[in-house]
Amino acid sequence: MFERPESGERAILVHLDVGSTAEPDEREEFRLLAAAAGAVLVGTLGGSRATPDPRLFIGTGKAQELKDLVAATGAELAIFNHPLSPAQERNLERLLQCRVVDRAGLILDIFAQRARSFEGKLQVELAQLRHMSTRLVRGWTHLERQKGGIGLRGPGETQLETDRRLLAKRIALLNRRLERIESQRAQGRRARAKAELPVVSLVGYTNAGKSTLFNRLTDAGVLEADQLFATLDPTLRRLALPDGGRALLADTVGFVSELPHELVAAFRATLEEARNAALLLHVVDSAAPHRARLIADVEVVLGEIGCTEIPRLEVWNKIDLTDGETPRLERDAQGTPVRVWLSASRGDGMDLLRQAIAELTGRARVRRLLHLSPADGRLRAWIYDHATILADRPAETGGWEMDLLISPVDLDRLAARDPGLEARLRASA
Repeated sequence: MFERPESGERAILVHLDVGSTAEPDEREEFRLLAAAAGAVLVGTLGGSRATPDPRLFIGTGKAQELKDLVAATGAELAIFNHPLSPAQERNLERLLQCRVVDRAGLILDIFAQRARSFEGKLQVELAQLRHMSTRLVRGWTHLERQKGGIGLRGPGETQLETDRRLLAKRIALLNRRLERIESQRAQGRRARAKAELPVVSLVGYTNAGKSTLFNRLTDAGVLEADQLFATLDPTLRRLALPDGGRALLADTVGFVSELPHELVAAFRATLEEARNAALLLHVVDSAAPHRARLIADVEVVLGEIGCTEIPRLEVWNKIDLTDGETPRLERDAQGTPVRVWLSASRGDGMDLLRQAIAELTGRARVRRLLHLSPADGRLRAWIYDHATILADRPAETGGWEMDLLISPVDLDRLAARDPGLEARLRASA
């Protein structure tokens, strides 16, 4: 019989180079993840292997070295920066006599601590239960026995079967609740589409500065923190664009390499904001030493959630932490904005970002003067709904003289409503 050890916070971090040598920033990210979960670091173990050991992942020799390190430091937890199979976790816990957590379990624990909204808590619990359902037999061999005692003896189900059944029921309940929330979100998206407000979604690696940028653009006041996964719950705010245009800006959960599939599945309602966006702002930490790897990891997750075809604009943030970088807007050969360099913490380059968003969402506006006759009252009401009115004066010959800002798309719609209207439209001086 094997009883799982009690949990604790004194942890040893284990990272092996399997097949190739890891970058230094990957080890640092692992340390930051453990710190974000509340672990107290008491030791580390490294090494290299050509392939993982099927029984202990790290091999017999390294496992014995890890056991000695656990005994010497009094560690209560061994955290692996690798995905472990249920059998490997069980075998390691038997040998080490302490809890063993892999990378997916570590990230799930951070999400469980950070979730604040009702939806976020449901999503995290669902991800944890899905993760747990594959690992029930890992350290609980005593659960394979049938329940005993007065009134419980007989050909009943084993405790393991009971737990599996209860897990399945709870997972089904959480899925139904999240489906109702997703239905409400879908209604909100339909309303926004009806209002013709494009959604611009912030995506990027965790701790790239998305929430700081979100607050700078919208004055939303969401949590900003120099830590991994500071934001879990999505927030939407109205964004004012140059020349009077508007859009909706969505702040989403940050990505990380090897993001557990359970989390991607559980956060589908949250990530739906990115999947249905008109434009993705890929926020990049320009001061990160290995930003190319971080960009590639984000692209992998965007591919998993079906966002590969959505237009995107790279936002290279934190230029205040780099030498020689200044706010600027880069364009491709066709003149389309592709990259903005800025500092969200200082506010440098915000006007360039707003201009790029306006261009890419079609919300860049042009100024026009228009004379409407007294019979154009219905058309005048439509203009008030779709344009920014700078001046509206009664005309000496009857009707109105209007000075307005309007997007090119709405300008075409306006001209289509009345074939003779285009001749009355003229550019403002």
